Amino acid sequence: MMWDASRGKNRTGLMRKLKRIFRKETLYLLFTYLLLIGIAFVFIYPFLFMITTSLKSNADLYDSTVHWIPRSFTFDNYRVAAIFMDYLTYFKNSVFLTLITTVAQVISCSMVGYGFARYRFPLKKALFAFVVICIIVPTQSIIIPLYMTYTSLGWVNTYLPMIIPSFFGFGLKGALYIFIFRQFYLQLPPDLENAARIDGCGFLRVYLRIVLPIARSAFLVVIVLSIVWHWNDFYEPSIFLDEQKLMMLPNALYLLIDYAQSPPPTSAFGGMMSDVVVNSAVVMAGTFMVVFPILFLYFFIQRQFIQGIERTGIVE
Repeated sequence: MMWDASRGKNRTGLMRKLKRIFRKETLYLLFTYLLLIGIAFVFIYPFLFMITTSLKSNADLYDSTVHWIPRSFTFDNYRVAAIFMDYLTYFKNSVFLTLITTVAQVISCSMVGYGFARYRFPLKKALFAFVVICIIVPTQSIIIPLYMTYTSLGWVNTYLPMIIPSFFGFGLKGALYIFIFRQFYLQLPPDLENAARIDGCGFLRVYLRIVLPIARSAFLVVIVLSIVWHWNDFYEPSIFLDEQKLMMLPNALYLLIDYAQSPPPTSAFGGMMSDVVVNSAVVMAGTFMVVFPILFLYFFIQRQFIQGIERTGIVE
């Protein structure tokens, strides 16, 4: 009987310990999920506000009782935003410049990063330090000498100030892409490349046949980052481009905001726009039309992009 009583006490003590552990884990998980939900809401809130506001009518927009869900959904704001922004023209400009600069940066930055990772040459450390400095120094701090240089070359009011530097491993965030490729190539064992060189392969053949197939994840990361930054770039096009017809979509969005603050003459858009009001709902619709292509792209490649981030080593 004494043995049975002691065994019962042991079971009771074990159950109490398990309950304490379960309570601690439950509280920890609850705190973790609440923290993650709060952080996620901070990031998601602007998108929710943008989408719900873009679907509001003019009456709902100035109705204090309407906060999130409009009383009457309307997609007419997107039509108005597309007309006032001249969306198709600026969309073509953004696609053209983004594709060219992205392809140029992927090719040039990958080769430069491979050179820093695999080859020895004079002033290698000093040159890589210069690359790191280019990551830290913002474009705004060197925009005056850049503008003077491009003016002397006759490149102002053309796409050349954004395109040409991309072919030489520079351009928008080019130094960061070099750093990403270098970090990835340093993690690769050089045995396959050495074996290919022993078989008589030159630099290009080794790079195209051996390195490129292995570096798909790094290429995907750089491609996505380059597309996003060039698509959203407002600063450089506003500095180097004077003609309105050459501007990008973010610049067109700025014009839409100007229209909302000071409406243009109705004759500029024809009589059909005489009764149209460019309000904050139209601006939110235009904003969504600008960011939608990037959201659409990320929706399909988010898993591969996250895996690429993990494999490139930039989180270390």
